Amino acid sequence: MPRTIAELPEDIRSRYPFQSRFVRVNGRRMHYIDEGPRDAPPVLLLHGNPAWGYLWRDVVPPLLAAGLRVVVPDQIGFGLSEKPHDHTVHTLDNHAANLVALLDTLELRGATFVCHDWGGPTGLSALAVRPQAVSSVAVISTWAWVEPWSAFHSRVLPWRLMHAPVVGPLVMGKLGAMPGRGMYLSVVDRERFAAEGRDGYTEVTADADERALTWTWPRSIPLGRDTDIARERFRWLEAQMRALRLPATVIWGREDDVFTTDEFTRYWKDVWPHAEGPHLVTGRHFLQEDSGAEIGKLLADFAGRVNEGQGNG
Repeated sequence: MPRTIAELPEDIRSRYPFQSRFVRVNGRRMHYIDEGPRDAPPVLLLHGNPAWGYLWRDVVPPLLAAGLRVVVPDQIGFGLSEKPHDHTVHTLDNHAANLVALLDTLELRGATFVCHDWGGPTGLSALAVRPQAVSSVAVISTWAWVEPWSAFHSRVLPWRLMHAPVVGPLVMGKLGAMPGRGMYLSVVDRERFAAEGRDGYTEVTADADERALTWTWPRSIPLGRDTDIARERFRWLEAQMRALRLPATVIWGREDDVFTTDEFTRYWKDVWPHAEGPHLVTGRHFLQEDSGAEIGKLLADFAGRVNEGQGNG
């Protein structure tokens, strides 16, 4: 039997008190939650590396209070979803296809897509091929282009060393640097995260074999080299996003040092001049850990106005 939220330690499930659901996507078992009225406008919350739906635990309540339906999947390889040991399944195309399969199975229509970290390239790729599923989009500390790339990902220390062929499996796999130390360093209130957040991530990746995606997925990040394996996918994705005319909003952490606030919000405004924001909140890369409730209220307001304007309110 697949593990569920109800089977997690009490302190974790009390912070994420929702019902586990499962769906088969492209032959893999995906875990998700689906809360709120089924006939309400849906909000789809998409996480990245090395998180799972738990990252959105403080974002969900304001959305539900606004009467919205909230769907939060765990990407294949993370959280309570199946964690394949075959690294070849962890391509950007495959993960985007998993989300397309989820959209089709749930028959989502008119959703607000909320994309964080790798939830950006995967979720934005999915909405590009399923436009009927989306009404609006919010981007949070993510990207959808080849250049500019993040300087953080070009540094020898810590990033390139952590993802080297030998060191990566050791540091990221066996020693669990992500989600442990890595996420801890990527929040503002580290004391609170250590007490109330970190165990929610380490608990679901206790086996080193289950952490494979934390060090294999980042190898798809374009860094301006001939060896970039996802360059053409990101070129396609940027073209799709520049042609997008959906209502959009940009939410970012003031202290983000992975996707630096000024540079990356400015580029999103270049891609979508019509987008609202940027709305800046307290937070580094995992800003939901510091400002989850505030982000939830921003999203509830945005989705509410979009749906009212489209006659769905």
